[in-house]
Amino acid sequence: MIIDIPEGQEPIGYVWGDMVPGIGMAAANFSLSVYEHTTLGLREFEAARLRIAQINGCLFCLDWRTERDGQKVEEEFAGAVDEWRTTEAFDDRTRLAAEYAERYALDHHGLDDAFWARMTAHYSQHEIVELSMSIGSWLAFGRLNHVLGLDAVCVLPGH
Repeated sequence: MIIDIPEGQEPIGYVWGDMVPGIGMAAANFSLSVYEHTTLGLREFEAARLRIAQINGCLFCLDWRTERDGQKVEEEFAGAVDEWRTTEAFDDRTRLAAEYAERYALDHHGLDDAFWARMTAHYSQHEIVELSMSIGSWLAFGRLNHVLGLDAVCVLPGH
């Protein structure tokens, strides 16, 4: 960790809350809103989230599994996300979520008409905006935590 944390302080709470309260609390609320207000299915949500975690290298995000109504994706799911192009474990929406996350993070200028034709065939405009905002949240905050060395000690508030 490259940020000095005072003894007795919880690292995430200190960095996100005490150091930059006006920004950190807004960021935390945005991050939590992605989980609390999503309308996306669990598999496509997790495919996009885990692909960003893999790209970011965020240790906590790689280990985290979103739970909804007592359900989580299967243990092998993260491996399938690694192989999103060829896995038989994904339907078209789940595969597109992983692809979109990767391209959003690594080649957003390359999102061409052919890609958008596939996306709009499987996702509504509302879902595309929601997925885009979710990916943006994971990309920004997962990278922030990894770059600052917080990802090994990260705990999402309220979880």
